[in-house]
Amino acid sequence: MQNPLNIAIVGSGLVGSLLAIYLKKAGHSVHVYDRSPDIRKIQFSGRSINLAMSHRGWNALDRVGVGDAVRAISIPMDKRAIHLTDKLNFQPYGKEGESIYSISRGTLNRKMIDLAEEAGTEFFFEKKIWDVTLADATLHIGETERGEWEAIKYDVVFGADGAFSRIRHRMQRQSMFDYSQEFLQTGYKELNIPANPDGTHRLDKNSFHIWPRGDYMLIALPNLDGSFTCTLFMPFEGENSFASLTDRKKVEDFFEKHLPDTVDVIPNLAEDFFKNPTSTLVTMKCYPWTYDDKVALIGDACHAIVPFYGQGMNAGFEDITVLNDFMEQFGNDWERIFKEYEKSRKPNADAIAELSYRNFMEMSSKTADEKFLLQKKIEKRFSDKYPEKWLPLYSRVTFSLDPYSQALDVGDFQNQIMEEILKMDNIETKWDSPEIDEKILELLNRKRK
Repeated sequence: MQNPLNIAIVGSGLVGSLLAIYLKKAGHSVHVYDRSPDIRKIQFSGRSINLAMSHRGWNALDRVGVGDAVRAISIPMDKRAIHLTDKLNFQPYGKEGESIYSISRGTLNRKMIDLAEEAGTEFFFEKKIWDVTLADATLHIGETERGEWEAIKYDVVFGADGAFSRIRHRMQRQSMFDYSQEFLQTGYKELNIPANPDGTHRLDKNSFHIWPRGDYMLIALPNLDGSFTCTLFMPFEGENSFASLTDRKKVEDFFEKHLPDTVDVIPNLAEDFFKNPTSTLVTMKCYPWTYDDKVALIGDACHAIVPFYGQGMNAGFEDITVLNDFMEQFGNDWERIFKEYEKSRKPNADAIAELSYRNFMEMSSKTADEKFLLQKKIEKRFSDKYPEKWLPLYSRVTFSLDPYSQALDVGDFQNQIMEEILKMDNIETKWDSPEIDEKILELLNRKRK
């Protein structure tokens, strides 16, 4: 056990709540501050993408004994359901028994706060943190940015306050602080598929549903109450864009023409479309993530990514397990803990940012491409036959704890091999033959030398 410290976490989201549980179990006193009201007491809707919990997230939850409480509010999805304009394809995610899990963000956040409170964390809602004194971990709290502030000193402060973090904002004013943010020209809007009258799901409930249409796409993830949370990703401007859908008729005509099999299952389409906000997607990178032994950033506050690999929450949870490993290794040397944590996580945060950006192209365009689907079938067959030689990139990211940076490197290497395989004559008819196995083995050996 470490010497007990008074620790503040700014941000009561998923990462802040789980971090609080870890710090409490390590023996520390933990206060969590959030400028928003207690999410358990308000309606949470209209600006959410359902979460996809995978191996890294479950590992972080199970290590502090809360995984089963979260499994009870999740739904396994073992495949993609790809809705083309004229047919429906299913694509398994991994091996038999491997699934990602759909969880409502609001439902999970409420549960995580409950679990953190049960562990002994104190939460302070509707408390606005305007600044932090880095040198002595003092938070400055007040009603307004220019009004009177209260100063509360802690031993350590964690910034878990998201992509537009106030804690990071203070750290950015140091010299030699690298910072960048890049917005996609694509935004998103939440829609909803309600349950059938008897409470059952209108679509297959164990699938991640995707309507790939090139520049835009729709996804749908199941909820426990029989509904699906849908997210429409579209460019802000252009021919098929949010800017082009200006009235009810245009929205309904657009869906009828381009997403015809959704018309019957989204009865409140126009109402949801104009009621719910159009939100932005940002990739944010920065460094360093820590200041001496006093302040550290974690989760989206230091590495916000776009949601197309379903790894934002999982990466933030993995930050916590890595931090905890260094806490156990280095005891009370918080400066060493922080340095090793940021040095370990930064390359992996950059790698998952790159992978998430690339997966947007895969989801919106390639899932409708016959060559891509064939590549996935070849990879799955070869991986099933030679599991020690080939773990597909998606499985490496989603169903393993391999570092993201390693997954990116191996994925690039595997893709070079698959490009050569797909160029072979008559690949469509002999993709599952011994000849293809031998060629992949040959290329693996040749390229590794």
